[in-house]
Amino acid sequence: MADETTPLDSSLVVDLPVHHEAPQGPPRYECTLSPELITKAREELQEKPEWRLRDVQALRDMILKEHPNLRTRLDDAFLLRFLRARKFDYDRALQLFVNYHSGRRGWPELFDNLRPSAIKAVLDLGFVTVLPHPDPDGRRVICLRPGRWMPHNYPIIENLRALYLTLEKLIQSEETQVNGIVILADYNGVGLSQASHLGPFLAKRVVGLLQDGFPVRIKAVNIINEPRIFKGIFAIIRPFLKEKITNRFFLHGSNLNSLHKNVPRHILPQEYGGSAGVLDTALWNQTLLASEEEFVHHFSHSPVTDDELLQQHLMSESEAAEVQCEDSFRGVKSQLYYCY
Repeated sequence: MADETTPLDSSLVVDLPVHHEAPQGPPRYECTLSPELITKAREELQEKPEWRLRDVQALRDMILKEHPNLRTRLDDAFLLRFLRARKFDYDRALQLFVNYHSGRRGWPELFDNLRPSAIKAVLDLGFVTVLPHPDPDGRRVICLRPGRWMPHNYPIIENLRALYLTLEKLIQSEETQVNGIVILADYNGVGLSQASHLGPFLAKRVVGLLQDGFPVRIKAVNIINEPRIFKGIFAIIRPFLKEKITNRFFLHGSNLNSLHKNVPRHILPQEYGGSAGVLDTALWNQTLLASEEEFVHHFSHSPVTDDELLQQHLMSESEAAEVQCEDSFRGVKSQLYYCY
């Protein structure tokens, strides 16, 4: 028997493979759409399942080529949101993708520390919620109640942060990406104190963010209980809306029968003549608050673009627009007072 100092016979030594743990990338995309929604996506969005990943790769290649220093997600599931929102038109999807990240970079007041816990007061107030059940077309219904906001409690930007987080959560669903969303805005209780905080510059930024900078299909905007002052509010917003979106606004006043033609009673709460029980905002609030960690990760850093000159141009253009819009707001304010 060899003692402890006797060297081993080299013929007995076996080279064992060294295993290096592969870095964890994004999960492989798996479609969760039903056969019916796959057909709908093909017919309405030009999405062909057999070409889906090829189209995603094409968009990814365009991003890497034109914006190589953009720090962002590039996984299949994320890029699909932008392709579906622009009916698989590569160029339009790329522009939407760039707008999405430019918006985050250019509006720190909205995106800094953007997480559900930071806007819990807005959630508790019930300014924004999502109805529990989709409409017959599979569209989720966002319910906005701006009359519940008292400007002396917190600035208007907090309402926008709550709405943005709601949209981000909804768009995670492939069903919502295909079907789109419906907005139900109840203007009961809205007066001059709320309306005077919406100037043309803010209206332009909000409309630009939702209309041109977020991958969601807004299929209808139903306005109910609008006061006389809403005429002035809409006058501020309308110049920035595309005609397609403008045609999707429906003003119902206090006529719930008119509302029910667009949003069926069986998904509406009792407050709006529905049969779905009392409006309960707690469930949606819990859904958002339970997603705290994912939002912290998603908004933990601002995107970095490779074109600082473009960013400077956009900022100077934005500042010029602010001056122009605020000048026009002086005239609009008088209209608000008149409507009120």
